[in-house]
Amino acid sequence: MEVLIINQRGVTELLPMTECIDVMAEALKALARGNVILPLRPVMWLPEKVGALGMMPGYLGDVATMGVKVVSVFPGNHGTEYDSHMGTVLLFETTHGQLQAILDASQITATRTAGVTGAATRLLAREDAGDLAILGSGVQARSHLEAMLAVRRIRRIRVWSRNYDHAIQFAEAESRRHSVGIEPVPTAQEAVSGADIICTTTAAPEPILRGEWIAAGAHVNAVGSSVPFTRELDTAAVVKSRLFVDRRESTLNEAGDFLFPKQEGAISDDHILGEVGEVLIGKVAGRQSPQEVTLFKSLGLAVEDVAAARHVYQKAVAQGRGTWVELGGSRHASHA
Repeated sequence: MEVLIINQRGVTELLPMTECIDVMAEALKALARGNVILPLRPVMWLPEKVGALGMMPGYLGDVATMGVKVVSVFPGNHGTEYDSHMGTVLLFETTHGQLQAILDASQITATRTAGVTGAATRLLAREDAGDLAILGSGVQARSHLEAMLAVRRIRRIRVWSRNYDHAIQFAEAESRRHSVGIEPVPTAQEAVSGADIICTTTAAPEPILRGEWIAAGAHVNAVGSSVPFTRELDTAAVVKSRLFVDRRESTLNEAGDFLFPKQEGAISDDHILGEVGEVLIGKVAGRQSPQEVTLFKSLGLAVEDVAAARHVYQKAVAQGRGTWVELGGSRHASHA
C-alpha cells in the first residue's frame, strides 16, 4: 500500500486561503445536515498542563472520507521558532479503510482555522465592515489577517500583542507581505476601539477583550482558547453578543469563553443561537441588524481537518505533488 506524504510547504501551496474558506463552508454545511461523525476530541494533558496531545477523529459522509488529526499543543511555543500546534493529519478512504495520505497538521490547522473564521465573518459581519483589530501576533494572527482580507474590503488594521515588540514585528512583516498598512498599538482597548471586525488569536488564560470596548455593529471572532479553563473574552463581551458557534456540543463541553459566563449565571445554553453551518443552509438566521454585535466562537473541528486534508490530497495527486512511500496494509499470501 502506497501512502502520499505531504509536508508543510506542500500544504501551504495547495491550500490557499480563498479556496480553504469555501472548503470550510461546505464542511460546516455537512455538519449542519448531520452527515458527519464527530466524537468529542480526547486530550492528554502533560503534567502541570505545559502541553497536550489532542486526537481529533472525524468522518465526512458527503465525500465518504475519514481521518484523524493528532496534534501536540504547546502554548509556550508562541514567540519561538516552533509552532504552537504540531502533528499530522491521517486521511483514509472508507471502502477498505486504506490510509491515503499523511499531511502536516501545523499548516492545515493554521489555514483551516482562519478559513472557518473567514466563512463565519463573510456570513455575519456587516457588508461594510472594514476596520479590523487583531489581538495576538502569532501564527493564527497571520492567517486570520489573510482570511479577513479575503472576505471584506479592509480599510484599517490594528494589531495588539501582550509583547508590544511582537506587535511591531507583526505589523512590519505583514504590511510587506500583503501591501497594507498595519498599526501596532500598545493596548487591546486601543486596538478594538471603533473596530467592526475583531479577531482574538492569543494564548491568554484570562480575558483580554472586554465587552465595554466593543462597538455597536461589530463582529467578533474568538479563536485563541479551545479548552474549558481559559478564555479571551470577559462575561460582558459574551452577554452583549449574538453568539454563533462551529458546533454546539463542542462549545458546551470545551469553550471557556462560553462556560465561564454560564457558570457565573450570566447566560444559559440557549445563548447559543446556532451553528455557522446552520446559518449557511438557512436553518438559522444570522445578523439581523447593523447595530447588533455578533460573536463567532471557534473551537476547531476534526471534520474541518479532514475536509482540508482531502482537498490538499486531491490537488496533490492531480499535480503530482508530495512523496509516495510503501507503508504496508495489504494482506499477503505468505509471510517470511
